[in-house]
Amino acid sequence: MPEGWEWDETLYAGSAEYYERGRLPYPAELADCLRSALGLDGSGRLIDVGCGPGIIALRLAHLFDDVVGVDADRHMLAQAEQRSNERGLTNTRWVQMRAEDLPGDLGTFHVATFAQSFHWMNRPRVADAIFTMLQPGGAFVLVNHWSLEGEAAPDSPYPLPPRDEVQQLVTKYLGETRRAGQGVLSAGTPDGESEVLVAAGFGEPDRVPLPGGEVVIESVEDVVARCYSASGSAPHLFGSRRNEFEKELIALLNEASPAGMFAERVRDAELVVWRR
Repeated sequence: MPEGWEWDETLYAGSAEYYERGRLPYPAELADCLRSALGLDGSGRLIDVGCGPGIIALRLAHLFDDVVGVDADRHMLAQAEQRSNERGLTNTRWVQMRAEDLPGDLGTFHVATFAQSFHWMNRPRVADAIFTMLQPGGAFVLVNHWSLEGEAAPDSPYPLPPRDEVQQLVTKYLGETRRAGQGVLSAGTPDGESEVLVAAGFGEPDRVPLPGGEVVIESVEDVVARCYSASGSAPHLFGSRRNEFEKELIALLNEASPAGMFAERVRDAELVVWRR
């Protein structure tokens, strides 16, 4: 886990209702790239670890017989279940559990996905557990994508959201140190996933490009949701000053775009695949 930090249930407290609206989408070719890279045929089982509100699991559900989303945050899982029901899916299941408590009698899987979640975990412990849960030839897949920040969309009449100014405002209210639940990220989030996974018994990874490029048009409310979807600016961190912060944030965004709209190009991403 990030150095000097321990997980607690407030990590994303209050963020669940803002997460899907606030985050930039994964590239449109995500499912097709995964299908091609892994030779998926609509059968087998997927476990999405640290699934949040089910964004990845729901995007990939049609590629498997059975999909299990695991997350420690019950509010995130409630959002996932609601979206699953709205789409009429019958092959999804949502389990409240910390990744460190796997395997948890969930059975074996063909694929395990981690999308912007593995760095929050005790990675050696989770990698060891997933190794035992994957069928021979199964795949541990990291979806590397930065969903909090896109690129400029030169053909759009709308500007990028004013990231630096928004961050300065967050710092004004929350201080310089990045908060995470009841703790802080004094050393940032860790890297070196390949060493962790090879030590757990996986082979060397394959890297699959995942091109972005889609332009997303966003309202002021969408950018506010983006702010609240991040662990370092989750709603609970503002306490009694949340309304004051939000009022100042909305004024800043309206000044940056009198039309009240922004545009961002979805960044390129990558699937990193380790085979059992």
